[in-house]
Amino acid sequence: MGRLFGSPIDILNRAAPVALLAIGMTLVIATGGIDLSVGAVMAIAGATAATLTVAGHGVPFIILCTLGTGLACGVWNGVLVALLRIQPFVATLILMVAGRGIAQLITQGQIVTFDSDSLGWFGNGSLWMLPVPVWITLVVALAVWLLTRKTALGLFIEAVGINLRAARNAGVTGWLVVMSTYAISGVCAAVAGLIVAADIRGADANNAGLWLELDAILAVVIGGASLMGGRFNLVLSLIGALIIQSMNTGILLSGFPPELNQVVKAVVVMCVLLLQSPRFIAMLKRRRPT
Repeated sequence: MGRLFGSPIDILNRAAPVALLAIGMTLVIATGGIDLSVGAVMAIAGATAATLTVAGHGVPFIILCTLGTGLACGVWNGVLVALLRIQPFVATLILMVAGRGIAQLITQGQIVTFDSDSLGWFGNGSLWMLPVPVWITLVVALAVWLLTRKTALGLFIEAVGINLRAARNAGVTGWLVVMSTYAISGVCAAVAGLIVAADIRGADANNAGLWLELDAILAVVIGGASLMGGRFNLVLSLIGALIIQSMNTGILLSGFPPELNQVVKAVVVMCVLLLQSPRFIAMLKRRRPT
């Protein structure tokens, strides 16, 4: 079966890694935390997948090990934040810095390439006329949505984000909820890293997932989530990821320099945060003529 082409399909395909990161980041931010390590976890996952592929292992084993590395990284962050009570910014910054070193150790400082059609299908294959990364993103999004909206986990996450002490008094095991969000974020980052490695059929520990953690945070903010924690909406975060990729593609196709991306994103963040500021909204209401 063929595959659809065009700018909208290209945006959906290229937005998949950021969308996956945004799914996990949404849950972390809903607890009042932040995960700066997702880009580095992508690099670790990609390095793991590429190295195991070169070693001749089967695709199921490669996927299992890749997701396992993401889960381990997420649990590590969760332990630092939930059990050791280290500030999320600092705790995840540790893995953000060390993660690329770990990825380079896995690849022995080299750019690892492989030629595996089976694994490459996950990055540039097609299924039912859509790119495989789009389907993977939809499956992960649906799984996380079911986990958070059809079980008590979503309610617990929002309760912890709104008021951790009150949630504990109500019987919610706060540390376990927080750790679960970082674990999910780590797995989502590993899936994104696997897709990127499969797409380029290789792993570059220095550049894989570089600065994508900022795009993920921006996607969640555009989706209307508060960085202070509380209510979250996965669908709006996915829309935020599509908006970011649309900006990237639009700037590229318009012939503007790529450096303009960062400026535009900064302006968008500023506008969204201002619209979320109660003081700014109150000031606008006072200035509005009656």
